[in-house]
Amino acid sequence: MYTGSDAVVLATRQKEGILTAEQVKMSFDSVSGRLVRETVREGDEVRAGDVVMELDATDNTLALARIDAQLAQIEAQIARTKTAMGISLEQVDTNETQSFRGIDRQRAALDAARATEANSARDYERMAALFAEGAVSKEALDNAEMRLSVARAATQQQAQNLAQLLGGAADTGNTESISLPTIEQARRSAANMGNDVAALEAQRDMLLVQKKELEVARDRLVLRAPEDDKVLKLLAKEGGMISPGRPVVLLESNRDYYDIYVSEDQVRGIHEGDRITGHAVAGDREVPGTVRLVTKAPGFADLKMSREKSQADLSAFQIRIYVDPTDGIIPGMTIGVSDRAFTQS
Repeated sequence: MYTGSDAVVLATRQKEGILTAEQVKMSFDSVSGRLVRETVREGDEVRAGDVVMELDATDNTLALARIDAQLAQIEAQIARTKTAMGISLEQVDTNETQSFRGIDRQRAALDAARATEANSARDYERMAALFAEGAVSKEALDNAEMRLSVARAATQQQAQNLAQLLGGAADTGNTESISLPTIEQARRSAANMGNDVAALEAQRDMLLVQKKELEVARDRLVLRAPEDDKVLKLLAKEGGMISPGRPVVLLESNRDYYDIYVSEDQVRGIHEGDRITGHAVAGDREVPGTVRLVTKAPGFADLKMSREKSQADLSAFQIRIYVDPTDGIIPGMTIGVSDRAFTQS
C-alpha cells in the first residue's frame, strides 16, 4: 500500500523507533519563594523521597509561630471563661440556697406576726366586752386597740418583706419548689457564658485549620524525588525566586519506550497490553516490551494525497511500546520491530 522512499513510508515499512526515557519535570506545588538549597547535581541518581531542593521557610516558620501564639491565647481564654462560668453557677446555687433560707425565716416571722395579731385581736375583743359592762376603763380599751393596730402593721410589714424576698414568685409553701426570677436570671446569665466558650472554640478550630494549611505548605517547600530517577538538568539556581508550578528539575525515569508507525491493516491486530519483541539495530539483541498506546499518528505521519479539504488518503497509526529492563539497552538506541512480531503478539 505504501510506496516511495520518504521518511513516513520508510518508518511505516521498517517500523523502527528511537528508545526514549520518560522525563519528569518537577516543580513546587502551590508554593513560591527563594531557592535556598540544592542537594543534587546533574547526572546524580536519586531515590524516591530524596530531597532535591528547598525553598526559604522563614515566612512559613513565622506564620506558624504566630498561629501557635494565637492558639495559646485562645486556649487560655477558653479555660478562663469555663472557670468563670463554673464559679458563677456555683455562686448562683449558693445564692439560691441562701434565698431559700431567708424565705423560710421570713415565713416564720410572718407566722409569728400573724399569731401576735390574732392574740391582740382576741385581747381587744375581750376588753371591748368588759368595757361594755363597765369592768375596765376606756384607757384599757384604747391600749388594747393600739396593741392590735401595732400587731396588724407588723403583720403587713412581714408580709411585704416576704413578698420582696419572693421577687414576684408564687409562694407554694414548699420553698425548694419556688422558682425565684432573680436566681433564674443569674443562672441563665452564667449559662450564657457557654456560648462564649463555643465561639472561642470555633476560633480555635479555624486557627487549627490554618495551622494545618501552613504545615502542608511547609512540607511543600521541600521538593522530593517522586521515584528512583536520574537528574538530567537543574532548571533553577540557588538564590533565585521560584513561582508555583515552574519546572525546576528535569528527571530521567527508568521507564523507556519507543514509537513505531503501522498501517491501517496492521493496527487491527494490535491492542494495548500486547507483548511485542523488538530488536536493537546495534547488536541485534531482543528487546521485549508491552504496547501501552495505540492511537492515530499526528498529521505529519499521514500520507498526503489529493483528498479534498487536505485530508489524508492514507493514515498511519502510532504504537508506543514500553520495554522491559534489558542489559545493554539504553536510551538513544534504535529498536526495530518486524512484521512477524505483530502476528505473534
